[in-house]
Amino acid sequence: MSVTLAPKVSAAPRLTRQARKHRHLLWTVAAAVLILALTYVLPPFRNYQLATVGAYLCVTAGLTVLTGLNGQLSLGHGALMATGAYTVAMVQEKLSGRGQWTLLVAVLAGIAVATLAGGIVGLAAARLRGPYLAGLTLAVAVVVPAVASTFDKTFNSDQGLSVYVDPPPLALGATFPYERWQAWLAWAGALITVFGLATLVSGRFGRSLRAVRDDEAAARIAGVNVARTQVLAFVVSAACAGLGGGLFAVLAQSVSPGAFPLSLSLFLVMAIVIGGLGRLAGAVWGAVLLVALPALTHSVTDSIDVSPAVAQRLEGNLPLALFGITLIIVMLAAPGGIASLRPRRRKA
Repeated sequence: MSVTLAPKVSAAPRLTRQARKHRHLLWTVAAAVLILALTYVLPPFRNYQLATVGAYLCVTAGLTVLTGLNGQLSLGHGALMATGAYTVAMVQEKLSGRGQWTLLVAVLAGIAVATLAGGIVGLAAARLRGPYLAGLTLAVAVVVPAVASTFDKTFNSDQGLSVYVDPPPLALGATFPYERWQAWLAWAGALITVFGLATLVSGRFGRSLRAVRDDEAAARIAGVNVARTQVLAFVVSAACAGLGGGLFAVLAQSVSPGAFPLSLSLFLVMAIVIGGLGRLAGAVWGAVLLVALPALTHSVTDSIDVSPAVAQRLEGNLPLALFGITLIIVMLAAPGGIASLRPRRRKA
């Protein structure tokens, strides 16, 4: 009896994991088809905004894994984005004009450098808790842009670096819109990131993340290596931030310290909380808000008849105020974030 029952017991989890992978793949393919269709319908500027949402999604998805699933608060992901962006700019400068393949090499280099930086920060973060961890990551968010401003021979100080990007492949046509190509690039990275993270957190690694978040002592008793899990969470999240930063460099075709201020790191944290902490669907909502709220701010300031100095102050402070108000409203209406809002099924 035991010999015949053993394969049935062990086969069920494998079938479940396979079904989850298939479900994630179907969602990814459906999202890819939707994005592809949107890029042919939207005007160029909206395509650029859509591409920006994709770049942000890489970062918010990784931060969701770190903060939402593992419980480590990071206020320095803007600095990790800057690390990836500057790496892409420097590699593209060295390899410019050699073909489309250089962009892939540059982005992979940006991910690698950001991953290394995240591993170093993660090793220190594994020894810290609460406000001490937040203080460490906050210091990283302040130091990295300052380093870029100080070493002007390497990073061109506050003026930043230009990022050379080849035009769309000729196979797409001589008049293929560049903004549509940008959206394709950004969302290719975003969908690969979300699919990889969804597959990763639905398995044993995801269970370890949640166990460490809920109770470190109980997780340690259950055989989970708490320190290694925390470091790996930081590494995975840093890799996603490096990809997002690299895509931002490609979209803007330039990178400077002013593009990655401390407020960006704060916005990223608020975005995943508003979207739904611990849910990858919440990361999507957070990425949309990171693009929609500043655009709304710009529309509001344009509609108000004020002096240029006042308008500049409004554009600098109004996005943070809007994020704060949105955070309060969402937390009162849906403490689990936007992603927790689901239509109730009617009882038959």
